[in-house]
Amino acid sequence: MNEIKRMSRAELACELITMPEASIVADAIVFYAAGAVTASPSCEEQVSRKLSVARELLMRDLAATMRRGSVMRSPDTVREWLKLYCAQLEHEVFLLLHLDVRNRLIAAEEIFRGTLTHTSVYPREVVKSALARNAASVLLAHNHPSGETDPSPADQVLTRQLASALAMVDVRVADHFVVAGDRILSFAEQGLL
Repeated sequence: MNEIKRMSRAELACELITMPEASIVADAIVFYAAGAVTASPSCEEQVSRKLSVARELLMRDLAATMRRGSVMRSPDTVREWLKLYCAQLEHEVFLLLHLDVRNRLIAAEEIFRGTLTHTSVYPREVVKSALARNAASVLLAHNHPSGETDPSPADQVLTRQLASALAMVDVRVADHFVVAGDRILSFAEQGLL
C-alpha cells in the first residue's frame, strides 16, 4: 500500500471513481448467484484497494485542514486523522504531530513502531525530531491494538518524561492521545498531562 501513498491526488481520485473490470463484476455476480455469502477474492481485493485509496484521500484532506488552522480549534479533525492512520494496525506505533507557534500542523511522523503490546520510545529521538521540524509544540499519539484506551502506568511515565525532555528545549506537549479502534483517550482531557 506504499504505492497508494506515492500517488497524486488526481491519481487517487481517478482510481476511486473508476469502475472495476467487467470480469470482476461478472465473478461477483456468479459468486452471489451460487449462494456465496462473501464476494470472490478478486472482488474483495478491489474493494479493499478502493477503501485504501479513499482512506488516503481522507487523511490528506484532514492533514491539509490541520495545516491551515489551529488543531486546538478542531480537535475532531485530529481525532479522525488518528483513527484513519491507526485503522487496522496490528502493532503499536508512536506518532508525533509537530505544531508551529499557531498550533498548525507542520508534519506528522510515525517515529517508532513496536509489537502487539509494546513500543519502545526514546526521548532523545523525540527531541531530535521536534527540533528538526522547528516545532513549538507536539501532539503525542500511540495506538493500543487491544482495543483498550486506558493508558498504562508506563504510558503515563513516558508522557511525563517526554514532556520534561521537550520542555528543556522549549517544546510543549499539547496532548497525548491513545487510539483504540474508533475510540480515543486524551491525556489532557483526563487531567493526565
